[in-house]
Amino acid sequence: MKKLISMAGCALLALHAAYAAPQIKAEKSALPSADQRQSDPQQQLALIDAVIAVVNDDVITRYELAERVSMVASQLRKQNTPLPPADVLEKQILERMITDLLQVQFAGESGIRVDDTQLNLAITRIAQQNGYASSLEFRAKLEADGIDYKQFREEIRNEIIFTRLREREVESKLVISDSEVDNYLANKARLGSAGEEFHLAHILVVVPEQASADKIQAARERAEQALGQLNGGADFAQVAASFSDAGDALKGGDLGWRASDRIPPLFMNELQTLKAGRTTEVLRSPSGFHILKLVEKRSGNAPVVITQTHARHILIKTSEIVSESQARERLMEIRQRIENGADFAEQARRYSQDGSAQQGGDLDWLSPGQTVPEFEEAMNKLQPNEIGAVQSQFGWHLIQVLERRNTDVSELQKRQQARAAIGTFKSDEQYQDWLRQLRDRAFVEYRSADK
Repeated sequence: MKKLISMAGCALLALHAAYAAPQIKAEKSALPSADQRQSDPQQQLALIDAVIAVVNDDVITRYELAERVSMVASQLRKQNTPLPPADVLEKQILERMITDLLQVQFAGESGIRVDDTQLNLAITRIAQQNGYASSLEFRAKLEADGIDYKQFREEIRNEIIFTRLREREVESKLVISDSEVDNYLANKARLGSAGEEFHLAHILVVVPEQASADKIQAARERAEQALGQLNGGADFAQVAASFSDAGDALKGGDLGWRASDRIPPLFMNELQTLKAGRTTEVLRSPSGFHILKLVEKRSGNAPVVITQTHARHILIKTSEIVSESQARERLMEIRQRIENGADFAEQARRYSQDGSAQQGGDLDWLSPGQTVPEFEEAMNKLQPNEIGAVQSQFGWHLIQVLERRNTDVSELQKRQQARAAIGTFKSDEQYQDWLRQLRDRAFVEYRSADK
C-alpha cells in the first residue's frame, strides 16, 4: 500500500533543479551587471521589456534572467565554488528557468494550486529546519542577506507544485516487481556494502530519449571533455556547473551522503574500488553519461531496532473549491461523530480522500520518515487509541494510533527498504524522461541577446 510521501526539504535559497535540459549554443553574455542596471534606469526598463525566450504563451525577459544569474552567482560565491564562464552560467540558468516555467504551466492546466495558507505552513517548517524561532525571524534574515522575500515565497510555492507534479505524474505510476527486489538484495549481498555510506558528487550529460547515434556520440564527447578537464586538475564543482545537466549542477554536483542502498548497482560497482577524492571514468546509464567523484566514505550507523506505529487516518483535501477552514470544519464534524461512537473505519471509507480509504484509513505499520513531518510529529504525540488532527500540505488529517512496537530490522523491513531504494532510482529517471517529454511538446523560441 502506498504511504504518504515525505516532501523533500527545501534549501535556504530554494534553488531549482534543471533536469535533462537540452543544450543550446552558448553566446557571449550581453547582460549588464546589477550595479549597471541600478545606475541606468533606461537600461533597466529595456531589460524588463526585452524577451530572451518565448515558452508557449509566456516569456522570460532578459531582466528576469539577469536577476536569477545574480542570485545564483552570489550563492556559488558563498559556497566558495568557482564560477563557470558567464555565458555557460547564463545558458544553464536559462534552461532551468524554461523547465520550471513549463512545469508551472502544466500544473496550472492540470488544476494543481498551492494557496497562501499551505505556503505559509511550508515556510514555517523551513524556518524551523534552519533554526529560526519564527517565520518572521527567518524573513528578516533573508532580507538582511539581500534576498527578495516575495520572490523567495514564489520559489517555495513552485517547489511544492513541482513535488506534487512529480508525485502525480511519476511516483504514483511506479511499478516495482518482487524480482527487482530479489535482484537488488542479491547484488547488495554480493558487493558486501551493507551499512556503508558515500559522500558523492557527480556530472550528468543527458542523452535524449530515442536519440540518434550522432547525438549519443556528441553527449559522450561532452562527458569526455569534462573528464579531461578534471584529469587536468580542474575543480570538480566548476566543471559540474559548466557541463552537468543534473539538478544539482549549480551546487557543484554535490549529492551529499548516500547510503549504499540508495546508489544504483552500476555506480556501486565502481565505488567499491575507488579511493576518496578520485573520480570514475565516464559511465553509461539509460539516462546518459555520468562521472562520479567519491568525496568520502564511512560506515553507516543505522539503528538495529526501530519504533513502528500502526495508524489509520482520514484525509480531507483542500482545493480551489474547499478552503482550509472548510476542510478543517468537515474533519471536526467527522471527529465528533467518531467520539460519539461512530466507527472510524466506516467514516474513513465514506469520507477520506486518500488511497487508504478502502482499507478504512489503515496505513499499516509506519517506520520513521515514511510520512510527511507534520503527520509524523502529530502521530508520535498520540497514545494508542487516541485521536488527533493535523494539517499538512495534503490537507487536514484525523489520525488514530492503534498500537506501537519496537522491532529489529527484519527481512520484511529489508525488502521495504530495497523497494524504496529502487523506487528512488526509477523515479529519478522517469521524472527526467517526463520533463524531456514536456519540453519536446512545448514551443520554445530563443531570442538573441542584442534584440
